[in-house]
Amino acid sequence: MKPPVVLQHPLLAQALTRLRDKSTPRAEFRRLLLECGRFLACESTRSLETRRIRVQTPLATAPGVTLRRPVILVPVLRAGLSLLDPFREILPDAAIGFVGQRRNEETLLPETYLFKVPPSKAADVFVLDPMLATGGSAISTIQGLKDQGARRIQLVCLLAAPEGIEAVSRAHPDVAITTAALDRKLNQVGYIVPGLGDAGDRCFGT
Repeated sequence: MKPPVVLQHPLLAQALTRLRDKSTPRAEFRRLLLECGRFLACESTRSLETRRIRVQTPLATAPGVTLRRPVILVPVLRAGLSLLDPFREILPDAAIGFVGQRRNEETLLPETYLFKVPPSKAADVFVLDPMLATGGSAISTIQGLKDQGARRIQLVCLLAAPEGIEAVSRAHPDVAITTAALDRKLNQVGYIVPGLGDAGDRCFGT
């Protein structure tokens, strides 16, 4: 079981504080999500494997590296879309898949309504899901990717609850988790406390 990577950076902490504030306007909320996403993208891709190559500069040949495997980005709809752009900024050649998960508000269990992901067996796959609460959506998404053949999967989230970390780690101990903050707990209806509310609602105004 891999312990989660919880980012520590003063600028990220400042942006996250403003995201939590319920008075932050929607446009600013979206901008801050992009800002936080850039930190998450840089940190979670740190472990990508490379292979050595040589390139020709204007003066001579030089050693360098390129990624060993293709990358697939999989935002979990709809809130996961908020993390997609910062990952695309640093991984412009990445393929993109989409998984739609809807939480049943009575059972708190995920219901999959869309799963369209490129072949992932030979790729490094990043699952983008801002809120790791109960872990149900993440577990279901990861299992779907594994059923398709994916073997190298990372889960990236903005906020995580201990219950969600434990659930994902128990179900998929091989999957690395990167988050900007580990919050205190879940409340009685499965929302992260203190959290920031529903990321999708605040981002998209629904």
